[in-house]
Amino acid sequence: MQLLPRRAPATILDPVVSALARTGVTPNAVSTAGLAGNVAAGALAAGGFFLAAGVVALIASSLDLLDGGLARATGRVTRFGALYDSVLDRLSEAALLGGLLFHYSDTGLSRELGVVIFAAMVGSILVSYVRARAEGLGLELREGLFTRAERVILMGGALIIGGAWPGAVRIALWALAVMANLTVAQRVLAVRQALRDGGELASEPGQG
Repeated sequence: MQLLPRRAPATILDPVVSALARTGVTPNAVSTAGLAGNVAAGALAAGGFFLAAGVVALIASSLDLLDGGLARATGRVTRFGALYDSVLDRLSEAALLGGLLFHYSDTGLSRELGVVIFAAMVGSILVSYVRARAEGLGLELREGLFTRAERVILMGGALIIGGAWPGAVRIALWALAVMANLTVAQRVLAVRQALRDGGELASEPGQG
């Protein structure tokens, strides 16, 4: 079960990918730019500039939709590129959550919120880790209620709303902590069932 489609419509992506291909920019450069943008968003969140952080995070994370398409369009699909993109995606999420952790610790972090942010970060990383381990077992994994797309939209939207109502960010962190870790359990159970059945799970690349 999935909440959002795993790919943006080709009518939107193809013109952007074609324009990028003409500039000569590499897929890894696009991935790196996405990380840089999310680090900037984390710094803005740390300073309490939630609205700006949300806008920057959504723009930076949207680059994740482009690097794979650019690699295919330019014939630069490599196994290292897939690894590099995945690692930078995890760092991007950690940068944003780390920024929020810094912000709340600077303004009197409660033990409850500290645990929630920790759980959100661990769950977000484990969602992708379980998928990677499933692939290592020869299984392709599509299952995932709360993958990267949902996590990005949740936190980016909450930060934008948080510019006027900071409580939205706390609620989103709770939702992220719960839903990400439920997705971990969902994926583990899906892999267990697939191994028992001796079958394979369907997958699409890059859905951490």
